[in-house]
Amino acid sequence: MIDMSLWPPDWPHAHGEPRASGEFRMTPDDFVVEEVFDFAPEGQGEHLWLWIEKRDLTTPEAAKHVARVCGVRPRDVGYSGLKDRIAVTRQWVSVHLPGRDAPDAFATRLSDVGIVVHEAQRHPRKLKRGVHRANRFTLRLRGAVAADPDLSRRWRLLCEDGVPNYFGPQRFGREGRNLVLAQKAFARGWRKRDDPHGMQLSAARSFLFNEVLAARLRAQTWRTPRPGDVLVLAGTASRFMADDVDAALRERAARGDVTPTGPLWGSGRLESGAAVAEEETRLVMQHATLVQGLEAAGVRVDRRALCVPLDAPSLTHAGPDRMTLSFGLPRGAFATSVLRELMLHPLL
Repeated sequence: MIDMSLWPPDWPHAHGEPRASGEFRMTPDDFVVEEVFDFAPEGQGEHLWLWIEKRDLTTPEAAKHVARVCGVRPRDVGYSGLKDRIAVTRQWVSVHLPGRDAPDAFATRLSDVGIVVHEAQRHPRKLKRGVHRANRFTLRLRGAVAADPDLSRRWRLLCEDGVPNYFGPQRFGREGRNLVLAQKAFARGWRKRDDPHGMQLSAARSFLFNEVLAARLRAQTWRTPRPGDVLVLAGTASRFMADDVDAALRERAARGDVTPTGPLWGSGRLESGAAVAEEETRLVMQHATLVQGLEAAGVRVDRRALCVPLDAPSLTHAGPDRMTLSFGLPRGAFATSVLRELMLHPLL
């Protein structure tokens, strides 16, 4: 069992532990995130797509409000990404309204609960989970970190090298509660009715991935391909195993064209070569209850990049103790994992 008295885990940083503390997300306006899509609604179809801005609401809560106001079932509302409550989020949601318009004054009714509708377009299909390409973040930070003399070096290295693709603290819940629940569920036998949204499974899987990534950081190989590594091509889901690692492949990794991956644990065969697979298995089997629980629950093994790039990053100061970060991350990467590389905070 994981010793939760030591939570959060002491997972290593890319460039050493930060020295200065900071505060983030003190208000929703301090944490702004916008989903980025590679396509737009077609302008016709059974589904009404709404480009919304929500504040102080989770995405499922916002979806329930949209369903109620539009007079449809919650399952008739679709969205791509789950976003946090304490944030300002801009994202598409879809509403199944075949042959009819949205109710009169629906936008006004949504604004009463903290949802602003900026655009409405028709589309033939429901918005499915996980179809946005990236997220764009604008984060306001406060505290000593803004004046930290080491900040510019850390930020430059993250912009050049990318960021360790840790799952952020949101995935595990307050004080690791989702992981605690996962351990208890696996001990008695996981049941879907006790975890309908899969949060326990996600927490367990994410913890094991972070453990593998932490080991690669300690070995300073989180960006460096090794024989037997499974590499992913930048900006795609295409993967291949590196049988041999030559100077050309190392150069591609240094440029960010390819990056090593780690396992998202579940049942099935690892794609990595024998030596790498043995190492990954050895690392996760230190938490055998989680491994066996995920496999018994029928979760299928997958891979995740160990390193992610910052897209169009910028840092601006707004005073001696205030600054703003702006950057894009691929879908599934956590802005809080960027922040933990820059500053100290109890939640990071």
